[in-house]
Amino acid sequence: MSRIALVTAIAALGQDQDLLPLRQACADLGLAADIRAWDDPSVAWGRYDAVLLRSPWDYTQRLDEFLDWCARVDAATRLLNPLAVVRWNSDKHYLADLAARGVPVVPSAFVEPDAEPLPALQEFLAAHAECEEFVVKPAVSAGSRDTQRYARSQEFAAANHVARLLDDGRSVLLQPYLASVDRDGETALIHVNGVFSHAIRKGAMLHRDEALNLRATERIAAREPGEDELTAALHALSAAGARLDLEDPLLYARVDLIRDGDGRPRLLELELCEPSLFFEHAPGSAARFAEALAELAVSAAP
Repeated sequence: MSRIALVTAIAALGQDQDLLPLRQACADLGLAADIRAWDDPSVAWGRYDAVLLRSPWDYTQRLDEFLDWCARVDAATRLLNPLAVVRWNSDKHYLADLAARGVPVVPSAFVEPDAEPLPALQEFLAAHAECEEFVVKPAVSAGSRDTQRYARSQEFAAANHVARLLDDGRSVLLQPYLASVDRDGETALIHVNGVFSHAIRKGAMLHRDEALNLRATERIAAREPGEDELTAALHALSAAGARLDLEDPLLYARVDLIRDGDGRPRLLELELCEPSLFFEHAPGSAARFAEALAELAVSAAP
């Protein structure tokens, strides 16, 4: 029997609502699935036919340690998604790669640790004179941790936020706040083996003068995506595959889209490392995922 590890983190135990339905779906197929924390030193990862990243959600605070662990696992067995994908996707600089390949990304500017915070922010605001609000976030983050929404009049407060992140040696991502998200929310499109599986709506999470922390509460509902959203998602996945020279579709991907002022979908994030897949909002989705996982696990088994 093939055996896989469903990877979480010690700090995230009990927080991942996808794990139990996925483990049950695997069991229904005769696939043994163990829930294991990436930072548990007692686990022998090489005994698994595949190691599936699901909720190692503290990796953003321990990125070098996490990527070193991924490299060790990749040398011992099959890591899903692959190591090269995780390295690229764990830092939001990937958005610049996708924009360069023609993907309609939410406009993004990066501020690096050696920059002066206020001039960098003022340059961004001058380049986006039409945006009434904007977002400051770390380039390496999950669950909207250390992310905050500001009005243009809060330039100095925002610059202080940028400065705190830069002082910690972290790159910063600046983006206009697209007001349509307050009305329409985000559309997250989940793909399995490159094929659309299901989608959900995430309600707006960023509120003025309120910083968000790891795994902030989300308002989720099932959603039927528009044809333009399906097309935009496939465009993003195709561009990522070309950037990474991937020969096969990724086992899992989540494409988060919001609409701009003209109603066109724009990529907010392309989640290829550890996204929630919202199985509870799409009957049969855990089974579809488990079937794809079982095929990979069997092919990886010695």
